[in-house]
Amino acid sequence: MDHALKGGKPENVRTDCLILPVGPERELGATAKRLDALTDGRIERALARDDLGRGLGRTLLLTDPAELRAPRLLLVQVGKPPLDAAGFRKLVRNAAAAVITTGAQDATLCLDDVDVKDHDPSWCAAEAVIQAAEEAYRFHDYLSEPGETLKVNLRRFNLHQSAAARAGIDRAIKEAGAIADGVAMARTLGNLPGNVCHPSYLAAEARKLGQGAKQLSVRVLEEKQMKSLGMGAFLSVTAGTEQPAKLIVMEYRGGAQKAKPLVLVGKGITFDTGGISLKAGAGMDEMKFDMCGAASVFGTMKAVLGMELPLNVVALVAAAENMPSGSASRPGDIVRTMSGQTVEILNTDAEGRLVLCDALTYVERYKPEAVVDIATLTGACVVALGHHASGLFSNDDALADALLAAGERSGDRAWRLPLWEDYQQQLRSNFADMANVGGREAGSVTAACFLSRFARNFQWAHIDVAGSAWLTGAKKGATGRPVRLLVEWLKSRTG
Repeated sequence: MDHALKGGKPENVRTDCLILPVGPERELGATAKRLDALTDGRIERALARDDLGRGLGRTLLLTDPAELRAPRLLLVQVGKPPLDAAGFRKLVRNAAAAVITTGAQDATLCLDDVDVKDHDPSWCAAEAVIQAAEEAYRFHDYLSEPGETLKVNLRRFNLHQSAAARAGIDRAIKEAGAIADGVAMARTLGNLPGNVCHPSYLAAEARKLGQGAKQLSVRVLEEKQMKSLGMGAFLSVTAGTEQPAKLIVMEYRGGAQKAKPLVLVGKGITFDTGGISLKAGAGMDEMKFDMCGAASVFGTMKAVLGMELPLNVVALVAAAENMPSGSASRPGDIVRTMSGQTVEILNTDAEGRLVLCDALTYVERYKPEAVVDIATLTGACVVALGHHASGLFSNDDALADALLAAGERSGDRAWRLPLWEDYQQQLRSNFADMANVGGREAGSVTAACFLSRFARNFQWAHIDVAGSAWLTGAKKGATGRPVRLLVEWLKSRTG
């Protein structure tokens, strides 16, 4: 979707649909009053009849408004003041949804009358771009004929702002467009079926991302190289499938040459049957989403490239399938990790931590400033936090606070859970240095405790997105989270 900032008089804006926020109790801002006068009072009359309603995000379409260049005028209810960030996001999403139903290819949102608490016009413009793009996203690559609800003609979502408030908005729109593209990439990778999006496909996507990008270099480690590095835990997961595992390394150089990189590590289990510890059949189709941590890393790197952030960022994707076969790992097997520590595999369905632990050890060679891994790691995190917040664990309070703050600013929230030493005892094994599971109690915590044993040499955080990375039911599909959180955190590190 394209975006642009438009100025001049709102009645002269050439667009298929002009979107006009209006306040409650028939309150009209300066722009609304001007357009009401030009349309012979149509806006006031509609509000007097209560056609728009009083609820935040309610919309009313007026067609062929006199004296306007736009053939459609969409009123959208601002609701009771003050309008906060969440309310503004809802307003834009509802407005974009209403525009999409009209078949319009071009829409323009008037921002002059919008006042969002604690946020300036640049934030409003950027947020509008991201929310409209997310509302317009559709995945119908494998439908012979997409239905009416999947058809989106909207190609441009523009912003109109008076000259007095335009400073900085152009850059904000450009950055927002890059973030929206990153979120869309993460959603599409997550939505692809497992027979298409396997480890080799992800490797090809990484190389494609690096094509023509001077700041991004891409390397792919094959299983032979992983074996020589001693990645026994990682390779134990891929032992039962014909799809070769890949460790994908993307290095973005936008900062000073000697500046330590920030590292993102994504769990990329492109399909998870559970292995020999086979999952129940019902709902197993959703295990194509078990690579959404990796998808978010891809999306974040796409956004970083588009924004040209002045940072050094390294992204690792640990990609594998977890399948049952005669060569698959068995419960009770013991493997040696790249760190030299041994793991007793009590449950082959706890495979994400096995690929991540070797990836975290590999990260040490970069002498990182900080490391964040992202994974659809535990069903226990869904039980704990539902689908609203991602779970956050960290061995560094400052890093945790920065990530939580980034989540609040972006609306892609996380909640910190404990990483106390008390929980480590649940990972005891009679036969190895540790077990790969710690029992039913505090499953998301013990999973993070397992990973923490491989992250002792750097500042590290783990984000469990099992509840936030995709939706089920009628709206089933990848959400693209936590791309926005990660990008916001990276932006904060630019100073």
